[in-house]
Amino acid sequence: MFISGRMAIRSLIVMSLLLAPSLFAQDAHIGSVRTEFKLLGPNSTIEVERFDDPEVQGISCYISYSQIGGITGAVGLAEEASEASVACRQTGKIVFDPAEVEHQEVIFTQRRSALFKNMRVVRMHDTETRTFVYLTYSTKLVDGSPKNAITAVHYGDL
Repeated sequence: MFISGRMAIRSLIVMSLLLAPSLFAQDAHIGSVRTEFKLLGPNSTIEVERFDDPEVQGISCYISYSQIGGITGAVGLAEEASEASVACRQTGKIVFDPAEVEHQEVIFTQRRSALFKNMRVVRMHDTETRTFVYLTYSTKLVDGSPKNAITAVHYGDL
């Protein structure tokens, strides 16, 4: 049976609306501040989001990053800055399975340009001091950015 282009698009929209809450349930937009007024298109902002560590219950990370406004920002063609900040904190009892937590793992990725640029947060596990270290940085297809931010959360007794 042949499905028309309109039906296919409607089906994709309905499926994305149904799946979106489950795919992004752990992410939360906390707020934003305007950094630059744009006459056409949205203003440039600094966005703040929270995401929970997917493997370590009880740790939430807060990330801030710039969002370019204007027409290029509105249509997703602006290349965003390679600067971000991350702060992870204990927000509940820390529970994890040591067998499932890798020594180093990407736990958050966000596209920062239409082509080939991503912002990432990597969790590193320092077993000697019983600390999780979180590093944020950006990548490009050819070269990444040396700009980065780091935070750490200790678990266990001191």
